[in-house]
Amino acid sequence: MVRTLALVLTSATAIAVTPAVAGPEPGRAAADKAVTYRVTAPYQQHANGVRAGYKPDQYCVFDRAGGTGALGYPHFNHAHDNSTDPAKPAALLYEDDGKGGKRLVGVEWLVYDRDQNLRTDDDRPSMFGVPFKGPNRGNYPGQPVHYALHLWLWKKNPEGQFATYNPAVTCLPGTTRPQPSPSS
Repeated sequence: MVRTLALVLTSATAIAVTPAVAGPEPGRAAADKAVTYRVTAPYQQHANGVRAGYKPDQYCVFDRAGGTGALGYPHFNHAHDNSTDPAKPAALLYEDDGKGGKRLVGVEWLVYDRDQNLRTDDDRPSMFGVPFKGPNRGNYPGQPVHYALHLWLWKKNPEGQFATYNPAVTCLPGTTRPQPSPSS
């Protein structure tokens, strides 16, 4: 009886302490996030991000699907497309700082879908123990079908640190990409 009770308690303890996180161990995810913080910290000064090869988009991107929030102004460094290296995000996400400048709020990784088929996802990458979203259609002419992972490092996102859009980020009037006119 004592031996059986000890076995049951040992099993229950093992179950209770087993992490419920898919993917890499939680320590690895935290270490990778720390790398991203360290590497992107200098980009809080907008000019440093631009000097590092992140090309600014002139438009602020918001959720056109009717949700709330925005990405802000994506700045892409296409040399980092297809990277799953925490030190090499493909995009930096900035918002207007209210003083005529830009404030870093998040980062994004982009990985192209191997077969360019929106119906398959057997090549879905993950980072920080989180699967990328997608596959998604390209957002501009020539952009391949891809997977994306957003990480809101520098501005809290009430929807979660890995949500696509951040309701705490807004686009000022007149800063978004004009809607294409409907064809007649």
